[in-house]
Amino acid sequence: MSLFITSLNSGSNGNCYYVGNDRDAILVDAGISCRETEKRMCRLGLSMSKVRAIFISHEHSDHIRGLSVLARKYQLPVFITPATLRHSRLDAEQLFTIPLIGYEPILIGELLITAFPKSHDASDPHSFIISFHNIKVGVFTDIGFACEHVIQHFKQCHAVFLEANYDDELLDNGYYPYYLKNRIRSSKGHLSNKQALDLFTGYKSSFMSHVLLSHLSKNNNCPELVKELFDRNADGTEVIVASRYAETAVYTIVSS
Repeated sequence: MSLFITSLNSGSNGNCYYVGNDRDAILVDAGISCRETEKRMCRLGLSMSKVRAIFISHEHSDHIRGLSVLARKYQLPVFITPATLRHSRLDAEQLFTIPLIGYEPILIGELLITAFPKSHDASDPHSFIISFHNIKVGVFTDIGFACEHVIQHFKQCHAVFLEANYDDELLDNGYYPYYLKNRIRSSKGHLSNKQALDLFTGYKSSFMSHVLLSHLSKNNNCPELVKELFDRNADGTEVIVASRYAETAVYTIVSS
């Protein structure tokens, strides 16, 4: 039994994550165009015919920009909280939407998806755990701080997409205005490299095989810097930096 995961894109210019088994798959967020989603999946040898649903974490444009075209083209159900849908400006009449409720598991084929609330400056933001038999993959991005919801789910995972948005020093010395720096580092903003590392070293399971560092800031982070930081503390977990320009490889996640 295995789960296959990839980041199709990760960053403020668009986010889209693929998780699936041999028969069924889902996308978490659809922030890049339908055409780019198709191209990147094709390069990886993945098929949209296996994708059964799209799960939306929150309404910011970098998470829903490509949703309408992709969902309509492939007649995919969209799982989204009512508040997120209201604030998204999506045309609900053009989409098959299903209300997403935290802690109510949803079965898609043999994939079990559980959403849970997180702290971010959106109307009703949620993160996700995707389970297949006893394998669990978590999507932990766009998080202001590691609340108990995040910590308890992080402990269970064999692999994670983990936000490492900014380096403190680069943000402090960068050109962003003061109010924006405060928003980014607030409890409803994003995880810094240090916050992500603290979550990783403090709560990762002994069986976590992969961490995909995600949603890196273009201006306030450095892929080489954060990878070196995590590599020093990996303790057997493979560290991958998800790109804002291209897809990652497909990684196979197995149970311990």
